[in-house]
Amino acid sequence: MSPKRIVEKARVKMLDLIGICDHNSAENVQAGINASGKSRPSPESTITVLPGMEICTKEEVHIVGLFDKISDVLKLQELVYQSLPAEKNNPELFGEQIIANEFDEVEGYNDRLLIGACSMAVQAVVNEIHKLNGIAIASHIDRESFSLIGQLGFIPEDLAIDAVEISQNITLDDAVKRFPEIKRFPIIRGSDAHFLEDIGRATTSFLIEEPTIVEMKMALNSKAGRKIIYEMQ
Repeated sequence: MSPKRIVEKARVKMLDLIGICDHNSAENVQAGINASGKSRPSPESTITVLPGMEICTKEEVHIVGLFDKISDVLKLQELVYQSLPAEKNNPELFGEQIIANEFDEVEGYNDRLLIGACSMAVQAVVNEIHKLNGIAIASHIDRESFSLIGQLGFIPEDLAIDAVEISQNITLDDAVKRFPEIKRFPIIRGSDAHFLEDIGRATTSFLIEEPTIVEMKMALNSKAGRKIIYEMQ
């Protein structure tokens, strides 16, 4: 799952738009953007990489934040890093946390304990994502662990998430039947890929003018002709 290989696999899968969303970190986002060619446009620059992060809140709920600007996700990273446990990562137990460049060369290692939860509550995480003009998505809502419903048992009425994500393991119809409360939110589907072969196994199509967060927000809210194209059965 190195930056270059992720982009190459996404191109093979004919994806136009992907998000790099590591767990409690955004150290490899810029390398993904560079690997896509967007920082130096070329005929191969047919894919947009959105800066993102999957935050594990203190309730052990996974929330994805997606942004237009790398500077915004790095600001969120700073807040998350400040709220992580003081313990260091144990590479023998959890594996090495590599920081790579666009050529898949190792430039360093992250010694923070990224695998655990931060001390920020889910409401605070969503609020910070919105302050940075991002989209807040409740990850893999159909999973028993690390999902909003799985951890809390419900979706708080005052939680202003922009969308809920269902995994590749469930259809849209089945998700709505199992979790009726998600009908009040836009529903997207993602691959939640942790391995190259999982990239593109589940996707969402957006009818938008350009691959930006502003356009995606309009599509999520069905504004000005933008919309989600539901082909998720």
